Amino acid sequence: MKLFESLAQYRPQALGILRIMTALQFIEHGSQKLFNFPASAEPHALTGLTTAAGILEFSGGILLALGLFTRPVAFLLAGEMAIAYFMAHFPRDFFPANNGGDAAILFCFVFLYLFFAGSGAFALDNRENAKA
Repeated sequence: MKLFESLAQYRPQALGILRIMTALQFIEHGSQKLFNFPASAEPHALTGLTTAAGILEFSGGILLALGLFTRPVAFLLAGEMAIAYFMAHFPRDFFPANNGGDAAILFCFVFLYLFFAGSGAFALDNRENAKA
């Protein structure tokens, strides 16, 4: 169909927007763990795992938002989300809608996609490509 063919030219921009918006949401999860911002009714206890997750989410989210080291960061964060799902959510219930793990699954697979697809438009990763 011609409409869909014409939309294909905007793939890099759509991928860049997906990366940025996902990263902004992820930064929020990290900042809530580390700084209780935005404030939560039940702040996270800063155990070793929670602190590590918060650091990965906050700093990894910033790197992804900037589109810097997108592929290795996305791979690392996809792994973090898989581990988070199976450690924190899956033991509660089999179904993600019941165990609260649907966001972890979505983050995991968006990050996995970014690992394969790259950063898209609006990324610092593209600086070298612009010089060549």
